[in-house]
Amino acid sequence: MPKVLLLTAGYGEGHNAAARGLHAALTERGADAQIIDLFALAGGAFYERSRRDYLALINRAPRVWAAVFTLIHHLPVVPLLLPFLGKMRRALAALLAEQQPAAVVSVYPLYAYLIRQLYPDPAARPFAFHTVVTDSITINSVWHRAPSDTFLLPNDATAEVMVRAGVPREKLRTLGFPVPPRFARDRPARPAPPPPRVLYMINAGPDQAPGIVARLLAIPGLHLTVAYGRDEALRARLTAAAAGRPLELHGWTPHMPELLMTHHLLIGKAGGATVQESIAAGTPMLITQVVPGQEEGNARLLFENGCGALCPTADALATQIEDLFAHDAAGWHQWQSQIARLAKPAAALRIADFILSGEGGGMANDGMTNGE
Repeated sequence: MPKVLLLTAGYGEGHNAAARGLHAALTERGADAQIIDLFALAGGAFYERSRRDYLALINRAPRVWAAVFTLIHHLPVVPLLLPFLGKMRRALAALLAEQQPAAVVSVYPLYAYLIRQLYPDPAARPFAFHTVVTDSITINSVWHRAPSDTFLLPNDATAEVMVRAGVPREKLRTLGFPVPPRFARDRPARPAPPPPRVLYMINAGPDQAPGIVARLLAIPGLHLTVAYGRDEALRARLTAAAAGRPLELHGWTPHMPELLMTHHLLIGKAGGATVQESIAAGTPMLITQVVPGQEEGNARLLFENGCGALCPTADALATQIEDLFAHDAAGWHQWQSQIARLAKPAAALRIADFILSGEGGGMANDGMTNGE
């Protein structure tokens, strides 16, 4: 049974979502897969503080984050930080020595720099190393400045960006974003509109959520579902905003894939995992917020393929929904056909098969070499 380590970090949900989807696929294919967050294991209080600061920055001061994103893209900032990550490098070295994996997969770019420190000569590495890029189009150079046997990408547009940045095309594999394998099979039937079924995922701007709910419930015949996470105080505010009108509410739920596949539209921010799961479900998206830099490409992917729109206010959301479902939902049907062309719901399984095949790098611990 090949052993695969999946290295992630909690700086944004996209990394963890990619790790979970790939873990499910690798386990299904018979691998011994483990998800490891070395930042959480070795970072201590600094990790928790830095993670909170990062999330606060992108939500409360997105323009400041945009400047940081641009700085990291143009300057070799990460190597300057490596001397301060000695504890994490030692923890990674101990983990690799103990586990002796056949392959290591990073869904967070900093790990590639630590791997390079531990194995300056890639040919001397006793495991294959792959990087799963979790955003689209606007790809920060931090993803590819350190070597990887392969870069596993969500779409062709991102591959072209990487090629223009100087990454050899033979190191790129456009296999899709590793959404949970549930998207690839046993798909529930999506009822044809009417009524329009709209899923509002509150992953940004909770203070605006009650006003959005009140405005959308004014649309005649709309079925509105809201996923509010673990914030029970927000649930109470949403219930009050509904003012007795029908509203389907979900706290944290493991059934998000099924909710996405049975609704006609998703409302949410342009995070990498959110956009890719929306695509895998074949559910067009109305975006309420785009974090400058890293999320711009995710939004562009939808906009340029005619299956999403930016709607930053409650009125903009309501107007767009009414337009899409007018005239026997002609607009929505066009968007749905466009997003279906992007969908790779079996991406996690394809990535798992690629990793286990040894095609992109030797699986030395299982007697596999390139091409086997």
